[in-house]
Amino acid sequence: MSKIRVLICDDSALVRQILTEIFNKAPDIECVGAATDPFAAREKIKKLNPDVLTLDVEMPKMDGITFLSNIMRLRPMPVVMISSLTEKGADVTLQALELGAVDFVAKPKIDLAHQLDSFAEEILEKVRMASKARVHARDATTADAGSGKMEVKPRLSADAIISKKAAKVNYKTTDKVVAIGASTGGTEAIREVLARLPADFPGTVITQHIPEQFSGPFAERMNRSCAMQVYEATDGMQILPGHVYIAPGHSHLMVRRDGARYICELNDGPPVNRHKPSVDVLFRSVAQNVGKNAIGVILTGMGNDGAMGMKEMHEMGAPTVAQDEKSSVVWGMPGEAVKAGGVDTILPLNKVSGKLITLIEK
Repeated sequence: MSKIRVLICDDSALVRQILTEIFNKAPDIECVGAATDPFAAREKIKKLNPDVLTLDVEMPKMDGITFLSNIMRLRPMPVVMISSLTEKGADVTLQALELGAVDFVAKPKIDLAHQLDSFAEEILEKVRMASKARVHARDATTADAGSGKMEVKPRLSADAIISKKAAKVNYKTTDKVVAIGASTGGTEAIREVLARLPADFPGTVITQHIPEQFSGPFAERMNRSCAMQVYEATDGMQILPGHVYIAPGHSHLMVRRDGARYICELNDGPPVNRHKPSVDVLFRSVAQNVGKNAIGVILTGMGNDGAMGMKEMHEMGAPTVAQDEKSSVVWGMPGEAVKAGGVDTILPLNKVSGKLITLIEK
């Protein structure tokens, strides 16, 4: 079996050295080269034809976002971003995911040599996954991941978004809850689903595998992208129609019944399926507390988190939807949910929102 060929682009000599050692120690991966800036990386991509590129966010001569945009336009390939654990780094990384980067690894701010080495397995796992991922080139106007084609959608003005967010909530029932789970590729998949939902859609809870420093900026970006109000969930927050609640990166998000209301509950327990927040934790709480009045959605992601929780929702009578393989960056989580027998409907990403609206209207 041929090895996964990786090219490193990072202006830090220490990071290049550490990543090179990590990749070359793996039996199935080899570092074929390293570049100090995007211009050097461009030439090495042409010469070495790597399977995966690791790309720093902040570099001299050309920033990582501009370079990524050029790559995805001229030579789409799997890219794993290496970003700093800062608010600015989080926002830039989320922008990179919008442009088509497959995933990211957070770069610690202190004790770089020791911390990066301790993240070796995470880096290797994400490179392995990226080598198999379906790369969807994107720009700010890309909308249709399901078809792989670029579609220009009209942008809403700030006034229009505010007007839509202020729209009257007119769904007859307030006891519906939609639960969404995602991982790799999920930040963009979630954005595309939310962008197509109306301002008065039932309360929606989301678990996306994401570090603590990134979940707040992610919620803010989603809030700017859709008609609903989007929050990073806090403990005790009431789940209301027209609102979206995203699990913070430091806690599991659960749904609990409080009399006639549903509220968010944060749990600081250990990781489940190696993840915190975990999709299984969310789905199981929804199955137990909302039952058939819920709808479950599982989107692109690596691994099997959410499969058993979705099956529990399905067994309680809740309709369940999975993203299809073709439109997924990685069909791990949706595929495992399908194998487990907990999925009613399998759809391309651009059909998921319409299905949810139909289920609610019924």
